[in-house]
Amino acid sequence: MAIPLDYPTLRLIWWALMGVLLIGFALTDGFDLGVAALLPFVARNDGERRMVINTIGATWEGNQVWFILGGGAIFAAWPFVYAVSFSGFYLAMFAVLASLILRPVGFKYRSKRPSKTWRTTWDWALFVGGFAPALVFGVAVGNVLQGIPFRLDSDLRATYEGTFLGLFTPFTLVCGLLSVAMLVTHGAAWLTIKTEHGAVRDRARTFGSVAAIAAIALFAVGYGFVAKGGLGFSLQGAVDPAGPSNPLRAAALATPGAWLSNFHSHAWMWIAPLLGFVGAALAFIGIRAGKEFPAFAGSSLSALGIISTVGLSMFPFILPSSIDAKSSLTVWNASSSHMTLFIMLLVTVVFLPIVLAYTAWAYKVMFGRSSVGALSTNPDLY
Repeated sequence: MAIPLDYPTLRLIWWALMGVLLIGFALTDGFDLGVAALLPFVARNDGERRMVINTIGATWEGNQVWFILGGGAIFAAWPFVYAVSFSGFYLAMFAVLASLILRPVGFKYRSKRPSKTWRTTWDWALFVGGFAPALVFGVAVGNVLQGIPFRLDSDLRATYEGTFLGLFTPFTLVCGLLSVAMLVTHGAAWLTIKTEHGAVRDRARTFGSVAAIAAIALFAVGYGFVAKGGLGFSLQGAVDPAGPSNPLRAAALATPGAWLSNFHSHAWMWIAPLLGFVGAALAFIGIRAGKEFPAFAGSSLSALGIISTVGLSMFPFILPSSIDAKSSLTVWNASSSHMTLFIMLLVTVVFLPIVLAYTAWAYKVMFGRSSVGALSTNPDLY
């Protein structure tokens, strides 16, 4: 079978699609995580907390699909990346999954008993289900940027030499807190759109404003770590983008400051970090001014810019190794076969528009503000 797209092009397309899925997760399920993390702080009584929960109650399950799609795409398009990252980050992934399990359980069980202690306990469980994944995802990205302690032997067996506590360094904690601030800003902007005017909305504006400023500051601190801290890897010698997928053929080297080289070579890439800063600033201004949709657009642009900055800075690396640079996984040496990438692209071209169209329709049908008054008249609400 003749494949109309060459191997390097398909690899680039799937690298971009992986970024699209991660950004889609941040833009949709991201505000769910942000709302859950804000729950105990923006709502002070049972009615207010039920109102906040129901701002995401109708859509959170669909939004979570982006996370599943992202994991599936990594498994299918970049099997070496999936194998190394999911085994190396096993405890971190377990913590994320355990936290995410708290969300559906919390939604379903919270209102089963009228006890204040019972409901408060589940409210804090929902907080953990929002805060912990946001933090761990950011910490994981920080670890990828500074390199993962793994090596591949001659049989392509991966050995991870890190520890769970070793995942937490000053830089990775900055990345984790940036992720939390970014998603809390996004969640606060969502609450200003979905809640009725009142105390909850005002508190969401206050916390969202603080989170937006924190996102700007932490993004700047992260840039300082990368620029001054000497983070980065580079490929040495000639690279064959059409070559076979063999991670052992990478000639990589830890190169301080290399994560900024793509931006110096391609000036247009600076659009990404600029969006990260400008989007957060727009979210802050919109939240303070009571402009709901500009605030949400700003938080969305900020997430888009921050995530794109990471991907563009690392290209073509996907998972660099901090202890054996030649074991690093890149766009060119860790993908699935030419045929596999092409068949998956055909499936994506058919089904992704359907998913997007259905998602848009679902949001249109379920659009509207959540209110305390509706809790006593609508039996379908949490």
